[in-house]
Amino acid sequence: MREETSEDTFFRELGAACAELRLTFPRYVGMSPHQVQLLVRLRRDGETSHSDLRRSLGIDGASITRLVKEFEAEGLVSRRLDPADNRYTLAALTPAGERAAAELERSHQAYQERLLDGVTPQQREIVLGVLARIRANIIEQESR
Repeated sequence: MREETSEDTFFRELGAACAELRLTFPRYVGMSPHQVQLLVRLRRDGETSHSDLRRSLGIDGASITRLVKEFEAEGLVSRRLDPADNRYTLAALTPAGERAAAELERSHQAYQERLLDGVTPQQREIVLGVLARIRANIIEQESR
């Protein structure tokens, strides 16, 4: 078995941090990652078709329907047939859903601030620079 290189360590740690970030906030607020994504997407985009939610969130149609129905039962989301094409169902936040999504975004901002406690602005800039360079390298590699 070969010894782990510094590149291996870097990408293992980066991947682990990203995976943890995707999961910890939803756990913190007592929701699934998909529930958080759905509420935030509806708040950002307004009334949206189930098929657009499926595409933008990368979630299968049955899961979108289940999530929307769960939020509808809680009074956070309303559904209606698309008047332009009744084959499609539209979902939108109710006033209660809008308040819940706004609170979710406020909680997320506070959560991010806590995670960055003790990380200087200079350290943040260094990490952002490294990530930008990696992304540029990815694009360069894919264009070859």
